[in-house]
Amino acid sequence: MSADVVLTDGSEVRDRPAGPLAVRLALVQQGLRSVLVFRADVIVGTVTTVTRVVLVMLVWRAVYGERGSVSGIDRADAVGYAVLGALFAVVFQPWQFSNLNSRVRNGNVVFDIMRPVGLLTQTVAAQLGSSLANVPKAIVGLALALLLGAIPAPSSAWQTGVFVLSAVLGLVIAIQCNLIVGLTAFWTTDVGGAYMIYSMAAAFCSGSLIPLWFMPDRLAGVLRALPFSAQIFTPLSIWFDRTPGWNVLGELALQAGWIVVLAFAAHLVWLRALRRTVINGG
Repeated sequence: MSADVVLTDGSEVRDRPAGPLAVRLALVQQGLRSVLVFRADVIVGTVTTVTRVVLVMLVWRAVYGERGSVSGIDRADAVGYAVLGALFAVVFQPWQFSNLNSRVRNGNVVFDIMRPVGLLTQTVAAQLGSSLANVPKAIVGLALALLLGAIPAPSSAWQTGVFVLSAVLGLVIAIQCNLIVGLTAFWTTDVGGAYMIYSMAAAFCSGSLIPLWFMPDRLAGVLRALPFSAQIFTPLSIWFDRTPGWNVLGELALQAGWIVVLAFAAHLVWLRALRRTVINGG
């Protein structure tokens, strides 16, 4: 794939072939722009995120009332977890998929399959760009939460670094899950129903709505074994761990393991989806 440079007089100059990394970054940038181009939505989304931070903080403080702790969880940790979980949901569970669904329905996906860059790469890059476009909203909400004292600051640079790494791994897992759900369009041509089920399951099982701390031990143990908790609960538990040590490396290893498993699962689903693709004329 080559990159073309358009001069001011309208003529084109053929540049040297773009490398695989450059192509993938361009696809991510395209996905990011597809969200940021709607400035009104960005502004409304930011205001909504800020409002969510305030409302979640007030609701959870009201739930605790004058009690210092519930089920062994301090009031400050519960409020902070709920606020930070809401901010994670803004980035990890956007109310949109890539255009894979519509392209399968109208048949344009056959052109994507024939492109030099694989369809899975195209879809993941677009999904990553869309998620990154929501990061500024989350940063604004995080700054407000820290200012209001709703979220305690990390105790050390080590904790901050491990949290960021865990959050990145969680985002990768979320994108992989979104990809697998999106690939069901090859069977249903519409992922609306599948996405509703997935979004509700992910919100509950990831600990975004209710911390796994408050769930029965057996249920919490089952949810911890699913990839959903690796998306949000794992990085959040690292943030609120008062004495983070080398034990967090086990949590990171579990997240990395889920990335490998989900990548393999997505590949298998994609191979089955290809068998259902019919291209007229051969």
